[in-house]
Amino acid sequence: MTTLIINDVHHDVDAPGDMPLLWVIRDLAGLTGTKFGCGAGLCGACTVHLNGVAVRSCQTSLDDAADSTVITIEHVGTTDIGAQVQAAWQDIDVPQCGYCQPGQIMSAVALLSNSPTPDDAAIDAAMAGNLCRCGTYARIRAAIVAAAQA
Repeated sequence: MTTLIINDVHHDVDAPGDMPLLWVIRDLAGLTGTKFGCGAGLCGACTVHLNGVAVRSCQTSLDDAADSTVITIEHVGTTDIGAQVQAAWQDIDVPQCGYCQPGQIMSAVALLSNSPTPDDAAIDAAMAGNLCRCGTYARIRAAIVAAAQA
């Protein structure tokens, strides 16, 4: 049995220790906002916060997440920075298909939590590895800048 706190709710998880955190979140906790993209940690669709750090949940095992706090897209908007990022995303109309956007938002929130006024290089570094097949990168950048100014 492994204990996790997901979105401020304690979960005692009875699953193999090598199960990816992504499947714990989606299949066992029933939180489907975190998306499966590539399964190799390369696209960023599965990004969550583990003890405040943006991680790829498809590459983080249950054992690696044991006794940790996990925040998903369903809960990130309850924080001031998360709410600012989500509002900026809506104001600028960032999503096109929307599939990658939970991971994009989670990475943006992690960036602004650590660097409230990032320059372009910091935005590029933080968002590297978050792929958007629709190519909304300019709107993503604009939303991050807007959220930083909020």
